Amino acid sequence: MDITELNKTEGVRDTATREADALETKEMMLNMGPSHPAMHGIIRLILKLDGEVVKDCEVHIGYLHRAFEKMCEEGGYLQVIPYTDRLNYVSPLINNVGYCMAVEKLFGIKTTERCDYIRVIMSELSRITDHLTCVGASAMEVGAFTVFLYMIKAREYLWELIEEVTGARLTISYTRVGGLKSDLPAGFAEKCRTRLKEVRKVNQEVHTLLTKNRIFIDRMKGIGTISQEDAVAYSVTGPFLRATGVDYDVRKDNPYLIYNRLDFDVPVGEYGDNFDRYLVRMEEMEQSIRIVEQCLDQMPKGPVAVDMEGRAIPAEFMVDEAKMGRTGGLLEVQAVVDPTLEGGTRANFNAVQTEEKRAILPPKEDTYGNIEGLMQHFKLVMYGHGIRPPKGDTYQAVEGANGELGFYIVSDGTDRPYRVRVRPPCFTILAAFPLTCIGWTVSDIIPTFGSVNMIGGELDR
Repeated sequence: MDITELNKTEGVRDTATREADALETKEMMLNMGPSHPAMHGIIRLILKLDGEVVKDCEVHIGYLHRAFEKMCEEGGYLQVIPYTDRLNYVSPLINNVGYCMAVEKLFGIKTTERCDYIRVIMSELSRITDHLTCVGASAMEVGAFTVFLYMIKAREYLWELIEEVTGARLTISYTRVGGLKSDLPAGFAEKCRTRLKEVRKVNQEVHTLLTKNRIFIDRMKGIGTISQEDAVAYSVTGPFLRATGVDYDVRKDNPYLIYNRLDFDVPVGEYGDNFDRYLVRMEEMEQSIRIVEQCLDQMPKGPVAVDMEGRAIPAEFMVDEAKMGRTGGLLEVQAVVDPTLEGGTRANFNAVQTEEKRAILPPKEDTYGNIEGLMQHFKLVMYGHGIRPPKGDTYQAVEGANGELGFYIVSDGTDRPYRVRVRPPCFTILAAFPLTCIGWTVSDIIPTFGSVNMIGGELDR
């Protein structure tokens, strides 16, 4: 090409550039959600876009408001426990434990050592199932469908284990004020160790598939970053905070139950990006497995489930006998109850329940077989009676799967809480979420929002 033709070409380019500069450009407003599948149907993002780049982001919540706190104030203290299942319904056992510990603080109740160990075991199993769900679903949203299948398989191992203990998989209502619904079933320790080995195997497979996968790293590394200063300023907790390098964990910094007896590490990241949040959750699962294994080794032995005479009769027969006034000998008999009530009988009672008649339901044999037990049960569960902690207020925090989960309860001395306030961990994370979106593209919102692990029942309580 000679000089003349080159100058003509450059002239055309200059003209095109000037015309492009003269064009009027506008930023576009885009609603992402609540109907967008990645927004769980309950989150609305109002995005200001320059092409594909996010210039501003506004988060709207409230599409699933459940009036949890108001319902707690309308019913009795024990009636709140099933509601807590529906906060973070992927790890409901942690919610159960946190609420019951708050009420126990009001009473000044000290739970048994075996009860504390079982609460820790069940909480950590619940934490693992939560992280398996989060990592698996987030991986699927960026195309790694095989990882999702592997992790849901591992979650199923643990949910079957939880079902054997609590009688349910998801809405478990397992804890009680002052104790637990029931003791662990026979053979639990061996089954638990076997299942945890399977979970470890699955996590190693996921590491092989994802951790050095170039496509996955490109979608996650350096994306959705948040600084330590911003995370702390927004009161962010949990894996989202620890990914920035802050090693705050309620189990370490404000120990409860028997966590101060256990040896475990708090994994932290460095960059506060999506990839660090993935790595933190993967390592937290390993630490939770360590915690459960230590608890199984250290936990005091449970009772031998045999009554004084070695006799057991069906619970319904015991009820019929008591109705007819034929209660002789029932105090020495063990009830054969429905599988969902196993472990809540007299032989297991003292191991997992505190001797506190103001708050503890009696053993099933006493409820079914003598008037004192029936009256105690009646007074604790009937409307207008219930448990009545002394006047005062308390706050109890536990380490939920997404961060610090706190319950603030005010008692006016009646059978209903005067005020119940929940500090949900993903509420503060959603407040800081726009910081992780601005400057990135629309497609980057999907893995970033997945790393939040937002659970609607907890957020819009």
